Amino acid sequence: MSIDNTKKILVTGAAGQIGIELTAALREKYGTESVMAIDIRETEAAKSGPFKICNILDLNKYKKIVNDNNIGTVYHLAAILSATGEKNPKLCFDVNMNGLQNVLEVAREYNQRIFCPSSIAVFGPDVPKENTPQNVALNPTTVYGLTKVAGELLCDYYVNKYNVDIRGIRYPGLISWKNKPSGGTTDYAVEIYFGAAQNEKYQCFVNEETRLPMMYMPDAIRGTLELMDAPLKSLKYHSNYNLSGMSFSAGELAESIQKVIPNFECTFKPDSRQEIADSWPVTIDDGAAKKDWGWKPKFDIKTMTKDMLKNLRN
Repeated sequence: MSIDNTKKILVTGAAGQIGIELTAALREKYGTESVMAIDIRETEAAKSGPFKICNILDLNKYKKIVNDNNIGTVYHLAAILSATGEKNPKLCFDVNMNGLQNVLEVAREYNQRIFCPSSIAVFGPDVPKENTPQNVALNPTTVYGLTKVAGELLCDYYVNKYNVDIRGIRYPGLISWKNKPSGGTTDYAVEIYFGAAQNEKYQCFVNEETRLPMMYMPDAIRGTLELMDAPLKSLKYHSNYNLSGMSFSAGELAESIQKVIPNFECTFKPDSRQEIADSWPVTIDDGAAKKDWGWKPKFDIKTMTKDMLKNLRN
């Protein structure tokens, strides 16, 4: 589905790990001036095109930005992540729920299309760990996971009640060399590469056997754009498509780096994030995404490690 060329695109949370790269990809695809970025803080990447400082909880300011810039599509990425959410549950709920409510209400009023990501954090400890199904009981153990489950249901409500075109992906852990993440349980899978490239050492905050679904950021960005381009009539689901790239243990990740940097040393010292990681799936069944909009990952752990280290060293 092509967007209305008279309408512009808005990215919330544009200074975050996904936001920086998605904003750049959208500007490359649709033109720099066609993509407005907003966040609570300013970054160099955000300033590479139209940008406004805006807290998504400030409904009046958000609506004014939408109205002034003729926004037709919103990629709503502003959120508090899992580890940070456990430290500040109220902030996590406010941003992830009340912020989403603001975005959806404006979308209803202005007849916008919405991309609203979910997460593997929606899955609780008693779901099948291997090939976790698209449709399964959701009982997460973190406030972040709870807000993502509620967010999926709220998005479905706006689809069914108001016919708002809302789409989303349950992202696995995302890995990128362009920006260090902060506040997520899967951050070790990014930090380990930075440690390897900088001083050939890293202390991992989960144990060696911890295995989680992961995805290289280029695949995540491509999947996001492909979902938004898919015909609405082909989509069985809305804001909650399972998406899979690869699954590996923290130990296997360290070994993949050691094949490129033989002197790399990784030690393991689990902290409070271990309990969160243990509650999540090992592999994800993304058959619905493959069937409905042709999803197919391009990167595995070997090709990702090669590309990550090449770019970090450069």
